[in-house]
Amino acid sequence: MNIQRFFGKNSKVALAQVREALGDDAVILSNRIVDGGNEIMAFREEEIASIPAYNEADQGFSASMIEDAQSSTLEALFRKRMQSEQPNSKKKNAEVAHEMREDYQIDNSIQERAQALAQAQANEASAQIANMMLEIRNMRSMIESQLTEISWAAIQHRDPVKSNALGKLLSAGFSAALSKQLAENIAEKQTDANAMKWVQTVLSKNLSAIEKEDEILDQGGVFALIGPTGAGKTTTTAKLAARFVMKHGTEKLGLISTDAYRIGGHEQLRIYGKILGVMVHTVKDEDDLKIALNELKNKHTILIDTVGVSQRDQMVSEQIAMLSGANSNIKKLLCLNATSTGETLIDVIQAYKNRGLAGCIITKEDEAITIGNVLDVIIREKLKLYYVTNGQRVPEDLYMADKKDLISRAFKLGAEKNSPFEFQKDDLPFVMGNSTYSSIKPALLEFEHA
Repeated sequence: MNIQRFFGKNSKVALAQVREALGDDAVILSNRIVDGGNEIMAFREEEIASIPAYNEADQGFSASMIEDAQSSTLEALFRKRMQSEQPNSKKKNAEVAHEMREDYQIDNSIQERAQALAQAQANEASAQIANMMLEIRNMRSMIESQLTEISWAAIQHRDPVKSNALGKLLSAGFSAALSKQLAENIAEKQTDANAMKWVQTVLSKNLSAIEKEDEILDQGGVFALIGPTGAGKTTTTAKLAARFVMKHGTEKLGLISTDAYRIGGHEQLRIYGKILGVMVHTVKDEDDLKIALNELKNKHTILIDTVGVSQRDQMVSEQIAMLSGANSNIKKLLCLNATSTGETLIDVIQAYKNRGLAGCIITKEDEAITIGNVLDVIIREKLKLYYVTNGQRVPEDLYMADKKDLISRAFKLGAEKNSPFEFQKDDLPFVMGNSTYSSIKPALLEFEHA
């Protein structure tokens, strides 16, 4: 007897192999599940006759066993198998669906991890590119600095007029970047006098200032003097008030003080108001300011003295919000202390500039050794200059800004000073090598050659 073994991934596949090899009348000896699928042992029906007879004690095939084998044809076994699998089909479908959901979740998890990995790699690449660009920019800046230093060392010998003009600009307090931009644009073959005349002309052209005092005294309006502590806001307010009273009288002027924080802060302006015969209104918040402005709405000019705070204090925003929320067209004038460094003045302007500045006033000019620093930042930030104060006297020490006179005085003060901070000629190449145009806006200066 030839017993054959058939293997398939499931019983249906194995039975199909049996049917194909042995026919529909094949006899199934066994059908069991093994690793990887189903195993069926079968032989042809005709081979049963060749099986020798055994006694029951020999544990051979009995008659009943042979009868069972004969009855276990492939067709009957297939029907039986189908009947046994039918009740479990729903269960198997549920198991398959569950396995599919698990596979889908695993796929999603793998996809998410892949995306996170790709994002992390992209971020790392971006950081590396940014660091590389920073190194390239630093290297470029270093090379430009060295080339500029070499260039200016040569200019000192080849064109001493530019070198002299550069030294005078630095001594007057102008920044190295602006001084460099001016000196490099001086025309060739100029005398020292003509070169400095051209420099002053360019500075005067780029410095914006009111031409007539009528813009304040005659046109009127609401003006708020703002700025950091110690910039001279209260004294300047008193000077403007006195100048207005001298021209238009006391009936058309209103004075408001918001300095309710400093001990006796509003008393100084109140004393000035008493001398001038003008009542001073003290306000603490936006509501008080609205009430005061409403009471003074018939006045020709209203001057507001604000509290002095550091330009980095949160109260700057609160102060500007109070002025902006008062539902009135308040023109803000920034008081710039001429004794402050250029860096400090830039910091002050940046704190207030985006809040709608109408212009600025230079204060404490009489206390400054150089004024090129304050003129430099006014030109740089394109502010309109209204007045200059140069003392404590009210109202004498207040005058309109004369551009040519201010620039001429800046160079005069620079020539008179004898300071350990003054640049020597040997320092100029190094100073120019370490100055860049990055701090200057592209359209800062407009040049015109004679």
